[in-house]
Amino acid sequence: MTEQHVANPPAVRLLGTLTLAGAFAGLLLVLVNGWAEPRIMAHRAEVLREAIHEVLGGPDRYETLFLVDGRFMADPPAERDTLRLDRIYAGYDASGRPIGLAISGGEPGFQDVIRLLFGFDPTTGRITGMKVLESKETPGLGDKIEKDSIFVAEFSGPVPPLKGVKSGSGSGDESEVDMITGATISSRTVIAIINHRLEELQPYLPVAGDVP
Repeated sequence: MTEQHVANPPAVRLLGTLTLAGAFAGLLLVLVNGWAEPRIMAHRAEVLREAIHEVLGGPDRYETLFLVDGRFMADPPAERDTLRLDRIYAGYDASGRPIGLAISGGEPGFQDVIRLLFGFDPTTGRITGMKVLESKETPGLGDKIEKDSIFVAEFSGPVPPLKGVKSGSGSGDESEVDMITGATISSRTVIAIINHRLEELQPYLPVAGDVP
């Protein structure tokens, strides 16, 4: 019986097959990304819109203000890249009266970066609400910063700079926020984000009656 040898496919053919497969996979990724990206952006915009309404107590409308040369404005110069500009969101009631500012921020928490939006009333100098936009904190512990309604409600009315205190040990100071037992790092991060963003933007924030 004679032994038969199966010829190995030429290297050129293998290379061509791999190249074709890689090109197809790349094209597929581009198509999927092109389909998904607009939907992802639309979802993020809707989440942001709902968060702005929540932290500002349901404004009739809101407007994005961009920080340009030390001043917040609604219409930055055309040559400025708005994607690189810091921004806040000004809310207005039905009569066009400004009712507050929504400010976003983010810092590392226990697991990952915590991103949130909070409301600030320049007339009273008080925080009007807080909404976590993105968090990967520990389920059942750190994620209480967004799921614990009592903790979230504490950000309706306090006077910054905020002070985190152990739950039940506060003195009644209007700046105090009770931190969540078992999630002090996450709680402290939320408080720090708000304090740091206000400290950073305070020199540029429009004062009461001066919101564009």
